[in-house]
Amino acid sequence: MKTATPAMARAINDRLALDLLLDRGPLTAPQLRELTGLSRPTVSDLIERLTQGGLIEVTGESGEARRGPNARVYGLVAGRAHVAGVDLRRETISVAVADITGQVVGSRTRPIGGDLVDLVAEVVTEAAGEREIDTVVVGAPGLVAPRDGELVSSNDVPGWRTGLVAAWRERLGVPVTLENEVNLAAIAELRTGAAQGAEDFVLMWVGDGVGAAVVLGGRLRRGVSGGAGEIGFLEVDGTAFCNLVTESVANRLDRAEFAARLAKGAFAFVTLLDPGLVVLGGEAGQAGGGELAAEVAARLRELAPAPTEVRASTVAGNAVLQGAVLTALDQARDHVFG
Repeated sequence: MKTATPAMARAINDRLALDLLLDRGPLTAPQLRELTGLSRPTVSDLIERLTQGGLIEVTGESGEARRGPNARVYGLVAGRAHVAGVDLRRETISVAVADITGQVVGSRTRPIGGDLVDLVAEVVTEAAGEREIDTVVVGAPGLVAPRDGELVSSNDVPGWRTGLVAAWRERLGVPVTLENEVNLAAIAELRTGAAQGAEDFVLMWVGDGVGAAVVLGGRLRRGVSGGAGEIGFLEVDGTAFCNLVTESVANRLDRAEFAARLAKGAFAFVTLLDPGLVVLGGEAGQAGGGELAAEVAARLRELAPAPTEVRASTVAGNAVLQGAVLTALDQARDHVFG
C-alpha cells in the first residue's frame, strides 16, 4: 500500500473543506479545524490555496464574543461554475441553471417544436443569461445505454434522432450527459425527497409516462442496457402495466382500484428485489399523497411477505429537473473541486 503524496494529501484536504462548505455553509477557520481534525497550519494553508484558486472567499466575520478581532467567515464562490439541468418531455422542455452551491439562478420552459439541437441550445442559453455553463444533464424518456449514454429505444419526443448527445456537446461546447428521466427523479428523491436516508428503494413513476427507477446500496441501478425499472412493459392481468395506471386512467378510477393496480406493479419489485421502500412519483403518484401510499402498502401486504413501506414523493416541483441539476452539480464539482 502506497502512502499519499503531499500533493494528494493537499487535494484530499481541500475537497474535504469544500464539501463541508457545501454542506454546512460559510465557516470560520476554527470551525474548519474542528470539523476536519486538521491542524491550524494545514487549515491556514488550504484556505490560502482555495482563496487564490478562486474557490472560496471571505463572506463576513463571526459574531462570537471574544477578545481580539472577529474570525473571518469563508464561503464558496458561488459563481465559480454553473450547470444546467434539462427535462425534455413529449410536449415541453424545461431548463434550470444553478451555481456551484446548487442555488437555481435561471430557468425557462418552452413547448417542444423545431430541431431539438437548436431547441435545447436556445433554451439553455436563455436560462443561463450571461453566465457560462460548465455541464449539462438532459433527462428524457427511454432506455439510455450506460456505456455510451445514447438512447437505445424510441421515446416519442418529437424530432428525436440518433446522435443528439454528440450534437448538443458540439453546439454548447461543454460536457452533456443524457439520462432516463425517471432515474433522475429517483436521484432527487434520494437526495431531497421521500427516500432520504434509504439505501434501497424503488421509485414508481405514474404520470407523463409510466416507469420506475431502482436504487440499491445507495446507487442508481440502470442494468446492462439501461432497461432496469421499465415496468411499463410488464403484463398485469393480461394488459401492459403502462395502460393500467396512466394519469387519465387514474382520474377515472376510485382510489382503492387505482391502489390495487399500483400494488400489482410494485409486487414485481418487492418479490425480486425486496427494496423495503416504494416511492410513488409522477403527477398521479404524487397527487394521491399519503392516503394513496397507505392504500398501496395495505394491498402489498396482502400480496408479498416482505415488509415494504410505501411513501408519496415529497420532492417539491419538477423532480426530473431537480435530479438533472443534482447530477450535473456532481459532475461539475468533481471537475472544479478536484
